[in-house]
Amino acid sequence: MSQPFIDIKEITGIQFSLFSPSEMRKYSVTEITAPETYDEDGMPVQGGLMDNRLGTLEPGQKCATCGNTALRCPGHFGHIELAEPVIHISFAEYVNKLLHGFCRVCGRIKLNDEEIQMFKSHIDSESEFNPKIKDKIAKQIFTKTKKIMICPHCGTDQYPIEFVKPTIFHEIIPTSEKSGGATRLLPSAIRERLERITDDDLTVINFNSVLNDNGLRTIRPEWFVLQVLGVPPVVVRPSITLESGIRSEDDLTHKTVDILRVNQRVRESKESGTPPLIVQDLVDLLQYHVTTFFDNEVSGIPQSHHRSGRPLKTISQRLKGKEGRFRGSLSGKRVDFSARTVIAPDPSLDISDVGIPLAIAKKLTIPEKFSKWNSDFLKSLILNGPDVHPGANYIIRPDKVKIRLDYVEDKEALLDSLTDGFIIERHLLDGDIVIFNRQPSLHRMSVMAHTVRVLPYRTFRLHPAVCPPYNADFDGDEMNLHVPQGEEARSEALMLMRVHEQIVSPRYGGPIIGGIRDYITAAYLLTSDDTLLEPSEFCDLALEGGYTGILPKPVKTNPRLYSGKQLFSLFLPKNFNFQMMSKWNSASQNNTKNDVLIRQGELISGVIDRAAIGSEEPDSILHRIAKDYGSEDVRQFLNSVLSVLRAYITNIGFSFSFDELVLDTSAEKKVMKNIDDSYNKVSELINQYQNNTLPLTKGLQPKEALEAYIVNELAKARDKVGRVSDAELPVTSSGVIMARTGARGSSLNLGQMTAALGQQSVRGKRIQNGYNQRALSHFPIADSSPDARGFVKSNYRTGLSPTEFFFHAMGGREGLVDTAVRTQQSGYMQRRLINALEHIKVEYDGTVRDPHGNIIQFLYGEDGIDPAKSDHGRSVNIEILVETALIDHLSSTNPTQSEIDSVLKPYLSKFNLKIMENLQNAFSTHKLSKSGMKFVLKNALLSVNNAQVEAGEASGIIAAQSIGEPGTQMTLRTFHFAGIKERDVTLGLPRLIELVDARKVPATPTMTVYLEKSFRASQTKALEFAKIIQHTTIGALISHTEVDYLSGVNLIFDQSVLEEHSTTLSEIQEILELNKRECQINLKRNSIMVVVEESDVATLFTLRNKLLGLTVKGISGISNLTIVKEDNEWIITTSGSNLSKVFKIPGVDKTRTTTNNIWEIATVLGIEAARNVLVNEITDTLDEQGLEVDIRHILLVSDLMTSTGKIKSIGRHGIAGTKESVLARAAFEITVPTLAKASVTGEIEKLLGVTENVIVGLPVPIGTGIIDLYMRR
Repeated sequence: MSQPFIDIKEITGIQFSLFSPSEMRKYSVTEITAPETYDEDGMPVQGGLMDNRLGTLEPGQKCATCGNTALRCPGHFGHIELAEPVIHISFAEYVNKLLHGFCRVCGRIKLNDEEIQMFKSHIDSESEFNPKIKDKIAKQIFTKTKKIMICPHCGTDQYPIEFVKPTIFHEIIPTSEKSGGATRLLPSAIRERLERITDDDLTVINFNSVLNDNGLRTIRPEWFVLQVLGVPPVVVRPSITLESGIRSEDDLTHKTVDILRVNQRVRESKESGTPPLIVQDLVDLLQYHVTTFFDNEVSGIPQSHHRSGRPLKTISQRLKGKEGRFRGSLSGKRVDFSARTVIAPDPSLDISDVGIPLAIAKKLTIPEKFSKWNSDFLKSLILNGPDVHPGANYIIRPDKVKIRLDYVEDKEALLDSLTDGFIIERHLLDGDIVIFNRQPSLHRMSVMAHTVRVLPYRTFRLHPAVCPPYNADFDGDEMNLHVPQGEEARSEALMLMRVHEQIVSPRYGGPIIGGIRDYITAAYLLTSDDTLLEPSEFCDLALEGGYTGILPKPVKTNPRLYSGKQLFSLFLPKNFNFQMMSKWNSASQNNTKNDVLIRQGELISGVIDRAAIGSEEPDSILHRIAKDYGSEDVRQFLNSVLSVLRAYITNIGFSFSFDELVLDTSAEKKVMKNIDDSYNKVSELINQYQNNTLPLTKGLQPKEALEAYIVNELAKARDKVGRVSDAELPVTSSGVIMARTGARGSSLNLGQMTAALGQQSVRGKRIQNGYNQRALSHFPIADSSPDARGFVKSNYRTGLSPTEFFFHAMGGREGLVDTAVRTQQSGYMQRRLINALEHIKVEYDGTVRDPHGNIIQFLYGEDGIDPAKSDHGRSVNIEILVETALIDHLSSTNPTQSEIDSVLKPYLSKFNLKIMENLQNAFSTHKLSKSGMKFVLKNALLSVNNAQVEAGEASGIIAAQSIGEPGTQMTLRTFHFAGIKERDVTLGLPRLIELVDARKVPATPTMTVYLEKSFRASQTKALEFAKIIQHTTIGALISHTEVDYLSGVNLIFDQSVLEEHSTTLSEIQEILELNKRECQINLKRNSIMVVVEESDVATLFTLRNKLLGLTVKGISGISNLTIVKEDNEWIITTSGSNLSKVFKIPGVDKTRTTTNNIWEIATVLGIEAARNVLVNEITDTLDEQGLEVDIRHILLVSDLMTSTGKIKSIGRHGIAGTKESVLARAAFEITVPTLAKASVTGEIEKLLGVTENVIVGLPVPIGTGIIDLYMRR
């Protein structure tokens, strides 16, 4: 007879609520009355805090409630009956609102029935599509009722309530009454008032006081005042026995003992008739202990401490923070089957391998099911046991009993008992799949699957080419290894996480794994034109790369010699055609466009360097092989080529000697002459400054202008000496080879080693004053010479003087501090980004949605292309397809437009407009036959289809990682652009953080004002326009002020400044008179006297400051501006922003004028414009730092931030803090208040997102977790 089908219960949601006192008593297994824990015999006291009915900790003991041992007993709650009610600290604010909002006598809300009905109907009509409406209305009601002092229902006078935090309430009774003054409201009186509040009124203020399915209420306001306190089970607060034999109790146990003792004293005092004042003091002490039991960091009361002086960690502290329950024990936790040790390089490994020390391979195990097919193999492992590799550590019987093989003496008998259903936990073996990780895990390539190679010694071994995705090096880095235990986990790791499947980065669609350091140098040396190899050497190297085919013909026959290019070509795919520019060629400044030419898998010309096979180099040979031939081919190519290059450079040797850094005498003289010339120019500039003849730059004070000129001159000096060094070092120099091929370093490093270090800077400026007006004590005061301000004319080879070394150390220290600050700031930004976007995924219909079905994008990235599958961001590389088609489908003439239209017609619905436009252009400019065009279209469609994003793709997390990960490489600077663009500009990481946080006002607001045709062509007209918009105050026009105590404030104006701003004294007089000031103009002194009669000194000076701030003309906020010519038109760039007022001025081109203030854009132009500016600003910020991020990631972040029609930041005040999931909000930040609010409003956690499912241990609904299996009954 078949087994009946059993319905398995599944958690679909969690409702948050409060326990009533009766429910707490019901759930409790015993009342706790005794403050003692153990008796003299060391046994738990009955009715005490370690009562064995609350659970057991000792291995042999059984729980008195459920009868289970410590391993299976979940623990049981007890309760304490409080002698006097106390207020729950987490709900004190709600109590305050209720006391203000409800009548003290009848308990009704202080609104008349019509108003209540109006609010209810408002909630009913909007709550379905606007879940925030209930909170909004509750806020309105509490604001309104606070001011109502007569109950509209019973007519009783209402008294003001004073809330003295954290838990004391006073009622302010008018002094006209008998018991006037501030009367304390005791918790018992508060509870009585709260009991009178009706359920119907509570629903209006979003309190979930309704009966649930079990006939129980989820919340009543009187439950905020505790009569019964729950006692956590012993498993939550375990005691430990110290080496001395003394038991050490948990902080919660200590706190509960305090509560029990004070509670006992309160009860005894009440029974013995102690004076009420003393009883009240004891009740306050009980309130303090209960408050600190829930939260030991409440402001306004002292923390509760352990006798050692350490603050107690009570319930709130255990829930929140990085080490709390949510983040430390639920979202992330410690795991078994993992190892951690130092990593070391092993270039002989496959790129997908990881070398595992034998000691680790014997400890980490994989469960393997015993069957007739693997019985002999598993039996041999069991016989080897735990100490011999390969062996086994445990056997798990079908009844789940685990046998440790260390203690099995008769292994033969054990082998005979093995049958199907036994599981053998065997050692790690070569070929097993493991997960390798380096923290911080900034992007998905920080966790990859490798195959095991068991090796001797004590470090993990890693191929050097796999360092970039992990951001690893071998200076002591440690990495983590995890062994997946399930068949499903191993399959997913094998299919999705292998190293060669991750070669193309989803950040920008280019390779992240490839040749580094010496591999690049070796590639250049091998493929140089003059590299020739003897047959024996050629064969050895070819074999090293795994080549077993036929050898090519030698390039020279007498003697027989092969070229390095031929050796490299052996490992290229045979039908591979490609052209590109090498880094060597671009650094050598040759005019050749593409020096590297590969035809039919043979390297014809050019050298191979970083641009061809390097990591993080898009559009390289490596990238093309990965895209056109697949992950397995690119893995073979990398393994073979890197093995050959390693062997080659090992054979020939490559080193960098000290002698290679020596410049000849003439070059050294050139270096010194350039530096001396610059010093002389700086000296001349200082003289001009001292004689007041220095030409000033607009917007700069003389001292600032001098500094700008000196910095500019010294930068030129550094560049000149660098060029001398570059020109003098031979191309055969090891340093030049490494710098120009992209293997390591740059020409700047070579210049610093051979010529001069140049200017040392702190905070983007020359070294400033450490002493009074000088950097170091032995320099003259106010010395601005290069030597005194940190210019280092020595180089590393000759050595630095002590002063130069000190300046260099100052600059170096800034770099260290900058790195530490940047790491912390970018880490927090990435955490916020990931938390805000983790639940965003691509659905089966191509849309991007959140778990509740809200659409963020109608089509992912606006074209549905996955950046990781794209061709450096493009869905299809038409140029490559056309070049390939031209080999076999070359025509004598370009196709006609009608021919192009006929072949494109069937594809009109299959490609987007951009691709169609690119195809049209490609066909019209190349001599392709009709069959060639069809070949291109067929392969283009294949590429587009292959590059489509898959349903379930965690597009949100990938976008967050792609923007967050480059943050660690960004600078922390606000730059001042002198001269042409006269303004401060926030760049790098601070600007990126500012954008994703959607700051209301940027640190450095700027505008770019475009003008209409009539203004833009003429500089004079643009200047006139600029004068109209520049904000000018009286303070900017005066030379000085005089305060006359008898007559008033005299403003003396600078005539040249007035003329520059096209302003007259009479205009200023009008402005002053509009501000109701009596004025007298003195044309001789060019001044205006503001008359003030009989006033004291303080008032006069306050008046003067007010007058200086009065606006004369222009738009407030625009403090500075510059006129710049771009593309034959004059534009205005401003410091400060006021878009709405600028738009009102005639002559502004409203279609192009923009600001970097996103909120202004949203207010003036709308949310779509704000979204576009957000995309542009993030893109510009990343581009300025030289960081490439696919536009689709930036689009998704911008779309999410603006998807509701309002700009939302990504932090706790925006997307992350307004998620519908209670657990996700609580796990991010503000844990306890989130849980308290969820309990009050009766929120239901529907478990639809990522964090909440991780917390409850269910599969996350993204990626492979979106697949559901259904079984028909």
